[in-house]
Amino acid sequence: MAVKVVLCCANGFTTTMLCKKIREEAEKQGLEMEVGAWPMTELDSAASDADVILLGPQVRFNLQKVKKAYPDKPVLLIDSRALAFIDGAAVLEQIKGELDK
Repeated sequence: MAVKVVLCCANGFTTTMLCKKIREEAEKQGLEMEVGAWPMTELDSAASDADVILLGPQVRFNLQKVKKAYPDKPVLLIDSRALAFIDGAAVLEQIKGELDK
């Protein structure tokens, strides 16, 4: 069964590119992963069946609110550097680290 990952940011442009890189890296590693990018305003419709929720640095002020809304799901901040460099491998490692807990 594929792991569903929701990336959430202000408008979705950079995270959309990051999603593609995460999917490519997951495929290289033989992992089934569904990754999508959503603006913060659409988080509720996207996150209900997510396994992991990642927030972009520009919406980090929402971290505690999202953790409270989804107490049964890991909610993480995307590393600023990984987002800036569209480093899908680094973010995938962050996701895997959380799922391995």
